[in-house]
Amino acid sequence: MPSLPPNIDMPLRKLIQAIGAVRQVGGLLDQCLRKLSDAQARGSHYFTPHDIARLMVGVAVPQDGHKVLDPVCGSAGLLVESHRYVRERVGLHPTMSLLGKEQHAHTSQVARMNLAVRGIEALIFPPGDSLAEPETETYDIVLANLPFNQPAWAAEDRKDRPSGEGPQGRASVDPRWPDEPPPKGSANFAWILHIAHALAPQGRAAFLMADIAAKSPQPAARKLRERLVRDDLVECVIALPPRVFGHTDTTACLWVLNRDKSARSDWGSTDRRGQVLFINARRAFENVPGSRARRLGDRHADRILTTLARWRGIAKDDSADVLHRDEPDWSRSCSTDEITDRRYDLMPTTYAAEPPGHESSTRSRVDELKRELIEKLDQVHALEPQLLDALEEI
Repeated sequence: MPSLPPNIDMPLRKLIQAIGAVRQVGGLLDQCLRKLSDAQARGSHYFTPHDIARLMVGVAVPQDGHKVLDPVCGSAGLLVESHRYVRERVGLHPTMSLLGKEQHAHTSQVARMNLAVRGIEALIFPPGDSLAEPETETYDIVLANLPFNQPAWAAEDRKDRPSGEGPQGRASVDPRWPDEPPPKGSANFAWILHIAHALAPQGRAAFLMADIAAKSPQPAARKLRERLVRDDLVECVIALPPRVFGHTDTTACLWVLNRDKSARSDWGSTDRRGQVLFINARRAFENVPGSRARRLGDRHADRILTTLARWRGIAKDDSADVLHRDEPDWSRSCSTDEITDRRYDLMPTTYAAEPPGHESSTRSRVDELKRELIEKLDQVHALEPQLLDALEEI
């Protein structure tokens, strides 16, 4: 290590010397990022847990040469995991293009540092709001740990964004939602349509989304889900366990979009056009020792990945057993016709529910009521700024 300037404070000198003595800086950085994420969790500004990141990349299956985007990259954990995933399979330095966008300047700096420490080449765009404009390019893979129920996302509701009008003063048509714009009170479907618009002809996406987006009975939300099902974009929806994110009790699903679900030589052997796989992983968790926190864990992540791979007709570890079989209370493959009959409900627990029984029914009902209460509280929290503004105008 080069000599340090004599005027450096002793605590900083000791910190630099301690970091310099570490051989594997990546592990130390991971620990620092976890602590930083825990400290920021109360503001819903956290980083994706490693087991969730591994699952998200695993369901998206990036390949060498792919162009990968994370429009809300945070510490760039999903980009790092994508690089690791491909590197382990090709055995060489991947030739993929990694791109990340982040709204907050200080977090953008963390992302650049995280990538630089690991020697990973990636482009982190200058800080900015990804929802402000549609993507100008298409991507093979889009990964995103999205903000849940983000309020005031529309341009006219934001003081720091332009009005969105064209040069003649008329509102321009956004290609992400040519029929009608998503609801203004929550950015959930704005993000989903933003990601769908960015996908290449055989592109795939994996993103986290609050449960309400999969099952909301509101006409606007149902109509947007209808569009996704009609376009045959939804490949898989996975209900994740509660409290696996640390910062919130809100339950969430992992959505997987795929623009081409047909069978082909470089993909899977099963044609899944007109079908959607639902996985109910609500109880697939392990407790973190010494706390009330939970985590998905590698064992449960592997089960989800194996289920999806078999459904796609992709052999794992050269196994010949690639046949998918629906499992009660775990997975079910449904046609888009059945989803249409259920008014475009995309909630996995609707299709892969527990077998009937008094104990399981009671437990499921209690869990459902808890989730509904948490969702209502989150909605109240999201509406607080709008209610305060309305009160100020009275």
